[in-house]
Amino acid sequence: MLEGITEEEINEAMELIRRGFDEKKLHARLGENWELIAEIARARIKAGDKFSRNDLWLDMEGLRYATHEVVAKYRAERLEEFGIKSIADVSCGVGIQLIFYAMRVEKAYGIDIDPLKIEFAKRNAEKYGVEIEFINADSLAPETVERVNAEVIFSDPARPPEMPERRLEDLLPSPLEIYRAYRSKTDSFIFDLPPQMRREKVPWKGEFEYIDLHGHLNRLTFYTEPLAKAERSAVILPAGVRLESNPDLEDVVEWTEKPGQYLYEIPQAVDYADLLNELFHELKANAMMLLREKRRVLATGDEPIKSPYLKRTYSVVAVLPFHPVRINDFLRRENFGRATLKMSVPQEDYWKIRRRIEANLRGERRAFIFKVGERAIIAEAL
Repeated sequence: MLEGITEEEINEAMELIRRGFDEKKLHARLGENWELIAEIARARIKAGDKFSRNDLWLDMEGLRYATHEVVAKYRAERLEEFGIKSIADVSCGVGIQLIFYAMRVEKAYGIDIDPLKIEFAKRNAEKYGVEIEFINADSLAPETVERVNAEVIFSDPARPPEMPERRLEDLLPSPLEIYRAYRSKTDSFIFDLPPQMRREKVPWKGEFEYIDLHGHLNRLTFYTEPLAKAERSAVILPAGVRLESNPDLEDVVEWTEKPGQYLYEIPQAVDYADLLNELFHELKANAMMLLREKRRVLATGDEPIKSPYLKRTYSVVAVLPFHPVRINDFLRRENFGRATLKMSVPQEDYWKIRRRIEANLRGERRAFIFKVGERAIIAEAL
């Protein structure tokens, strides 16, 4: 399937795409395999800094589902702490997470029903210099299960289009089916799940680990009980810090409606894992909750806390009624040249509000505008 496609052809396609060549011109320059060559080239271009290498083999779908290298490395190091010697990825895709697991174990299996994904994964394993036994087959077929002798089963299933509620049975392959197929082999499973999934929908005991990467919720990894460290956890990458649920801690979370001198933006992973109390104990500061929305969680206080457990800390400049023209007047008076809106507003109103707030700003300062109730909090990042 990839036979005859060379690195030189992909590099040429990348250059042509960057120069704006359309499909007709790409076909003329790249020959009969032009579609796949162009697909690989587009994926490499779009991959950006997701991987430490820029020569990986993948298509756009493979890129979408591929684990970010920082996350893959962290999870492999975590697995190594348990002394695991073998692992099977039963939906390996282009193989990035499996490759990093393979660096830490003695035996690794990669299974995928798509022959192109297997070819991509094989080439990527060669790039990283690891040995993996690849199996192009249905991971649920009895003959496939029989071939696998691994201590841990890992699966990152494909997500269906957005649904009203995330369910295990809608993932492909379903973790329920994977568990049934391989439970005679092991009781140690790792599943990538949609972060929005309600924890009570998962029928096994174990750990729900929410991973925040570069300030955004990236992954929910579920570990069955033999691999669990806590009931819930949050990991902030690339900082590498971790919070674990602790039901014995005194509840110190209090709320306020009045912002203090500083705002503390809390990572989504901490919120999704319900670890606000654990976070407040870690910060060891007099902080109070101010806002909890789906995409934004804020605490406030009078101390300039800088912590790897926080997404960012801001100094409060002003608190105004939320009115775009009044906000704009203030920003122009105080020499602000840029404004970043960090608020939940109806999508159809966003650009209208943003244009009014940013109109004619020419100063040197950058403002972050938060909306809490009917008030605007204008802040600067520390």
